Amino acid sequence: MAQIRIENLRKEFGSFTAVQASTFTVEDGEFFMLLGPSGCGKTTTLRMMAGLELPTSGEIYIDGAEVGQRPASQRDIAFVFQMFALYPHMNVGKNISYPLISQGMPRAEVKKRVAEVARILGIEDILQRPVGGLSGGDRQRVALGRAIVREPKAFLMDEPLGALDAEFREHMSEELRALHDRMGATTVYVTHDQLEAMQMGDKIVVMNHGVVEQFGVPQEIYDWPATKFVADFLGSPPMNFLDFQGVVSAETDSITLGETPVQIPSHRSGAKGDLSLGVRPEHVSLDDATAYKGRVIATEYLGTTQIVTFDTPNGRLKARIASSDMVRVGETTGLKFDARSLTIFENQSGRALLSQANEGVLSRG
Repeated sequence: MAQIRIENLRKEFGSFTAVQASTFTVEDGEFFMLLGPSGCGKTTTLRMMAGLELPTSGEIYIDGAEVGQRPASQRDIAFVFQMFALYPHMNVGKNISYPLISQGMPRAEVKKRVAEVARILGIEDILQRPVGGLSGGDRQRVALGRAIVREPKAFLMDEPLGALDAEFREHMSEELRALHDRMGATTVYVTHDQLEAMQMGDKIVVMNHGVVEQFGVPQEIYDWPATKFVADFLGSPPMNFLDFQGVVSAETDSITLGETPVQIPSHRSGAKGDLSLGVRPEHVSLDDATAYKGRVIATEYLGTTQIVTFDTPNGRLKARIASSDMVRVGETTGLKFDARSLTIFENQSGRALLSQANEGVLSRG
């Protein structure tokens, strides 16, 4: 397998810039997620890694070799498409074996490899079936088999589960991650689904408008977003933003919301003016003894938990609390925040301020 290193990668289509100076590294054996909304540049980045698009500038290194201007055939990678791209006139076995036969591999070795891949994917019993009558899940397994059988340096996958229904998509995501763990293959996977990225990825790059907003392990990106975009894109419900006017300087460890002091992690950088306090819904609790109040305007029952929406002096806020906590629409209650988990954002730039809590994450990406 292989390490993939991206340095200052840029792609322009005429006057439109699809990817702007992206830099990140996919380590050998990682399951790496390119995450972002439609049009953010993630698929273009993947296609440049594959050699299906050539970069306007920047470098792509696979196993230490610079391949940015080489064609796909010289990169030793396998690409898995969302729509499977199977050969309809061939059966399952012939679809899987086609890349090996086209390379002139001896038939005995082809047969051995196809049998091994079919065993790994659990499709031994359908090798002789035509692909046209297969379920979406089996068609995706065949597409994966055709990629795996080549034993490439890396697998690049463009929303491979996007055509499946929600229930089967979840099942296949678990299966795909388990397959990766067995093979130890370097995998780069494009998705717009933040839950899929959090569940499957060892590392995540979050992209927006062609820019890498943040890069790191899922929990760190979720807990300590570098920008308001990342904070809003990850999480369901997303992070709350309570707007306030104020001053935060180095060593500041509290702010004022309305007339209520709120403890925050000690800060390493400062800003003044239009700021936001970022708090995840699960880090809000109800406490009538606290001075900061919110009025309940909606509740959403989710089984063991509920989402409660409050109107506060600084804007709407959602809290994820236990279903056993009794709340009623219209009542006012105190709101308490977990001080260790709070982030201050500068609204004009959208960037998070450095604090004692997040500096270890934000200094790395």
